Amino acid sequence: MAWGGTAPGGASAPAWGVVPTGGSSPVTRGWCRPWWTSPPGQPPWARPALLGVAVVAGVLYCWRAGTYLEGYYAAAVRSMSMSWHNFVFASFDPAGTVTLDKLPGAFWVQALSVRAFGVGTRAIILPQAVEGVVSVLVLYRVVRRLSGPRAALLASALLALAPAAVALDRGNISDTLMILLLLAAADATVSALDAGRPSRLLLAGLWVGLAFQAKMLEAWIVLPAFVLVYLVAGPGTWRRRLLGAGSLAVAAVVVSVSWMTAVTLTPTASRPYVDGSQHDSVFQQVFVYNGIGRVDQETPNQLLSRSTGIPLPPVPPPAWNRLLTGPLGRDGGWLLPAALVSAVGGLVATRRRPRGDPDRAHALLWGVWLVALGVGFSVSASLNAYYVAALAPAVAALVASGARLAWQRRDSAVARVTVAATVVATVGYAVWLLPSSGTGLPGWLAPAAVVVGVVAVVAVGTTLVTGRLAAAAVVALVASVTAVTMVPSVAAVSVAVTRLGPFDTPFQPRPVTAGIRAFFDVLGTTGRLLPTLERARDGAPFLLATETSAVAAPFIYDSGQEVLPIGGYTGTIPEPSLATLRTLVHAGAFHLVIQSHSPTDTRLVWIERHCLAVTPTSGTGVPAATAGRFAVYYCLRSA
Repeated sequence: MAWGGTAPGGASAPAWGVVPTGGSSPVTRGWCRPWWTSPPGQPPWARPALLGVAVVAGVLYCWRAGTYLEGYYAAAVRSMSMSWHNFVFASFDPAGTVTLDKLPGAFWVQALSVRAFGVGTRAIILPQAVEGVVSVLVLYRVVRRLSGPRAALLASALLALAPAAVALDRGNISDTLMILLLLAAADATVSALDAGRPSRLLLAGLWVGLAFQAKMLEAWIVLPAFVLVYLVAGPGTWRRRLLGAGSLAVAAVVVSVSWMTAVTLTPTASRPYVDGSQHDSVFQQVFVYNGIGRVDQETPNQLLSRSTGIPLPPVPPPAWNRLLTGPLGRDGGWLLPAALVSAVGGLVATRRRPRGDPDRAHALLWGVWLVALGVGFSVSASLNAYYVAALAPAVAALVASGARLAWQRRDSAVARVTVAATVVATVGYAVWLLPSSGTGLPGWLAPAAVVVGVVAVVAVGTTLVTGRLAAAAVVALVASVTAVTMVPSVAAVSVAVTRLGPFDTPFQPRPVTAGIRAFFDVLGTTGRLLPTLERARDGAPFLLATETSAVAAPFIYDSGQEVLPIGGYTGTIPEPSLATLRTLVHAGAFHLVIQSHSPTDTRLVWIERHCLAVTPTSGTGVPAATAGRFAVYYCLRSA
């Protein structure tokens, strides 16, 4: 199936038309054609321009990156890199007593990088930057199949400059790999539409299943977009399309639960205890602790804060406008209204076209992706700023297709009025969303956005008054795209310039920036304590024990030695049991214990009653700040 675009009146529209995806000529096939030149059927500028966008993305993702790491994940990656047993079972600690409280897909990649390049910030962040750049390239491929190379190039540029994506790809969070794998699933689904090969749907299911390994149920939220677009726009009869969509869903589920099933079938004595579970069940970890429990129960961070007394930043409460206001709006909300207008406009414009129309398929694919994730994020009790990066591919694709649709219908007064209204609403919303001051916020941005927006509206208005559609239409379109994308593009650049990371949001208050860096500025600081901790260790197999994996993380990352995490990430799981803990103490497996004051957990109460309370001046090497927030105990074999 070759999809072609049409200009007003049915004439060919090479400026935004879709080029066929057919094969290359014998002369240019294979190694004869330089890799930087465009393949046959695409404009000569397409691949060089795309490579330029990829370079820009790489610079934004790598330049001054690594201001901080998420310590819990970084410690787990180091532990997973130390043995293949830890790697396979996603062990959090070197001794393999407890797992991560997430599925390990993305952390497998980071652990392989650490095995290859050694422990360090660059080795852990490198996979994220590479995955982010590849995501930009894959999005281009998907959008080109449906909307042509110009829309695809604009979409890839918008993804590269999405503030949430830039912040995410500069850290060690698993969402980057999930986004890449979901884009690969979108590419396979669109390929099935084009080529009519059901095997491509199985490939799409494989990618969704692997995305599930990276971020669990969030990957399944996007699955309806692939199923629906094939049911509506796929080739063949309704029965054939239903079978194809069903095979995609079944493949996705089978691959998703494959590792979970393997872990479940492994004897418990041969693997770590599954964190996030009260019954050593990886299915409970995924579908309850990281699933339905995120809707109406205490989040893991809230449980952690209650266990340890460590104050954590509050999460914006669930609300219909949660993604449009405050920090979440400044992270990923800038272009949401424009993307929704584009999705609706695409569906309305194609309502009388044939079922397999590529423009309708494009609007369905990205519109369902956007709405499904947007609703999920709006109702979830747990939402970190970097989550909204998963919206960025859909937003980029829809805004780009909206520009293409506006160009195709440039002779329509309704289309031009819609463009002008979208510019006014988007620029006005962006200026309203901008704070009066903040990290990396240039003072000229708001006035400049208003000026460019006025120029765009005047340009569009000129085409309405004069009726001229040549140069005026080009100027109006360029000015409109510039006005709409100006503020989020500057926000993305500011993220890199000010060395922000996944937990930051563009233009956030400076005290918030300092507070986030101070909160995560733990990795590397415990290294100087290792000599005195070794003396207090006195030959014990474990360096120390701590309440929760979160407290153990910096010690594990800096030393690579076993720090026994009591209670897993939240401090609430029954591993190790009180009997096991007493046995370890009697055997001299560890001496130092760091835990909260006035504990209620029976294991910690036992430590409090049977071990010696110590202070920072007793030569243990425990810093005063730690001892002030936590109680420190020294356990003797006779305890």
